Amino acid sequence: MKELIAKIFICILMIGGFGNTASADTRAKVTGKTDTTAVVTDSIASATDSLMDESEIMTDPTMMEETPQGLHQMLKTKFIEGNAGFMSLVALALVIGLAFCIERIIYLSLSEINAKKFMADLDALIAEEKIEEAKKLCRDTRGPVASICYQGLERIDESIGNVERSVASYGSVQAANLEKGCSWITLFIAIAPSLGFLGTVIGMVMAFDQIQMAGDISPTIVASGMKVALITTIFGIIVALILQIFYNYILSKIEHLTAQMEESAITLLDAVMKYKLRK
Repeated sequence: MKELIAKIFICILMIGGFGNTASADTRAKVTGKTDTTAVVTDSIASATDSLMDESEIMTDPTMMEETPQGLHQMLKTKFIEGNAGFMSLVALALVIGLAFCIERIIYLSLSEINAKKFMADLDALIAEEKIEEAKKLCRDTRGPVASICYQGLERIDESIGNVERSVASYGSVQAANLEKGCSWITLFIAIAPSLGFLGTVIGMVMAFDQIQMAGDISPTIVASGMKVALITTIFGIIVALILQIFYNYILSKIEHLTAQMEESAITLLDAVMKYKLRK
């Protein structure tokens, strides 16, 4: 009987031990699963936060790369930011000045010829005493060189002094024609920066008026007024530089044509002198 009771007690202890072990294993498994779920959840949350941060960075306008403006758009923006009245006057000075420059360049380009070849042909005709053909050659050739030669041939039967005075007088007329309109170009070269400086002064006055109305020296008010004032000056100086470049090019062409006229006049007088000596 005692042995039976002891066996039953041992069985109960064993069953209790197995139960506790199973419960512990179950709790351990559940705890492990819970920890794994928490880790996975934390990983998903971290990945989501990273994606959201990257999305905010991509959509942030301050982090996005700005598209560079073109030269035309930049000039248009600065023109609008400047004083409209004075900026329009500066632009008008540029347009009119360029019109005079282009007209002079076209006129001077059409006046240029191969003076050495022309004078060689003319000298040959005078040496052969073909005066009418020489006059026809001068009439058919454009430019001041041919014009002064024609005036000299018109008085070839007069004294050499009269021929020289005729060539010199008509040469002065042709030189004046070459310089025609250049005074207007110099006028617009001087006007453009002057308009810019005037816009600067008026912009400064407007800035001080805004400061007076605000009752406080605000950097924003001062900066806006200074910006408008300086933009007009910048554009005025740019216009003057552009016109000055064209003007210097025109002067170089005038000097070249004037030198051709002087050389051709000397060559013509020598040919006329030889013609008279042969007669």
